[in-house]
Amino acid sequence: MAVTINTNTSASYSAANLTRSSDLLQKSLARLSSGSRISTPSDDAGGLAVSMKLSASLKRTDAQAANVSNAISFLQTASGSLKSAASVLDRMSELGTLASDVTKSSEDISNYSTEYTNLYEELKKLTADKFNGINLFAAADTSLTVYLSEDGGQNMNITQSALSTVFASITTLDTVTGGSASAASAAIQSLATMMAKNGAESSRLQFALDSLSTQKVNVEAANSRIFDVDVAAETTRLARANILVQSGAAMLAQANAASQIALKLLQ
Repeated sequence: MAVTINTNTSASYSAANLTRSSDLLQKSLARLSSGSRISTPSDDAGGLAVSMKLSASLKRTDAQAANVSNAISFLQTASGSLKSAASVLDRMSELGTLASDVTKSSEDISNYSTEYTNLYEELKKLTADKFNGINLFAAADTSLTVYLSEDGGQNMNITQSALSTVFASITTLDTVTGGSASAASAAIQSLATMMAKNGAESSRLQFALDSLSTQKVNVEAANSRIFDVDVAAETTRLARANILVQSGAAMLAQANAASQIALKLLQ
């Protein structure tokens, strides 16, 4: 190899290798310090685009899961009110039966009627129950839409039941024909139907919530494979890059020292 002064090819080659090794070292340090495989868009432009979409999907999935959970709570609150109404109707049915007893005096029946009237007022109060300002019940059966998927493509309807219609015919205690007891029994049957519908809707929403949770786990795993750094593999690359930088720096020093041979030839 020729001995030259103006150009030190060995030093230039060593410097270029040192630069590349330094870049690898800095990239490994950036990945390990951030925990991300993609520390800059140039690391994986396509992967970054996919990861951004998956991250957005994860946020929507979390939000949709919260919405479904709130819908379940809405139905559970309505179920509690329906159970209270059922207990009230049970007592009203009992009072209607007791008041039809031929051995009861007019004063006894008046006492029963007083309790019956108060229980009816409690039923009316239940129809006004709300959840976060939203009526649990409506004047007529009304559907509320609940979205079940993060993209809004899947949905179902839950019911605001017309609770007031259940006991519209039992406003006063009927002791003449025993109508109060039979009307209360019919009301209880209608109430049971409402509770069955409420339970069915709650069951479906719970399965939808489970599905969203499973979807979230799978999307998180996919996003992690794209975006998160593999610490074990990256520390291996860091050690390799670190050794290359140190050896490159040493070889560059050696290459620069080799040019001193030209000076000795001039002596």
